[in-house]
Amino acid sequence: MQRAIVDFEVDDAEDWVAVLSCGHPQHVRHQPPFINRPWTQSEAGRLQMLGTTLDCVRCERLELPEGLVSYRRTPEFNATTVPLGLLRDHATKTGVWGRIVVSCGIIRYVVTAPFAHQQDVVPGQPGIIAPEALHRVALSEDAEFHVEFLRPGK
Repeated sequence: MQRAIVDFEVDDAEDWVAVLSCGHPQHVRHQPPFINRPWTQSEAGRLQMLGTTLDCVRCERLELPEGLVSYRRTPEFNATTVPLGLLRDHATKTGVWGRIVVSCGIIRYVVTAPFAHQQDVVPGQPGIIAPEALHRVALSEDAEFHVEFLRPGK
């Protein structure tokens, strides 16, 4: 999944790491002739790369970035109270992650774009919602769940 570069850091080995809009870090090493990224070698080069995108495989694996904090949660929903918008494709905003927490029953969680993923979410095994990924849910008749929203901590 393509994510914008929003910042740069240096790791313990003094290699450059791009901070992506999803919150995941990604090394951007310059190691010719195998990896050719001369723009990492100057501040001006790195500044020019802000806003460009890199492929984030961690988002496609639905891995939560470190340092996220919960800031909001929905009420508990069931088959009769679930908002219709959750049953149709929708997405969270840039940088906003979600966690589907099921208290009983089964939620079918489907990610439609930009990558395909399907999962039955059950109690004790939350479903992870990546920022900006189109997704929807379908509920068993006995399902009860809520969604917890997460963003990078300050």
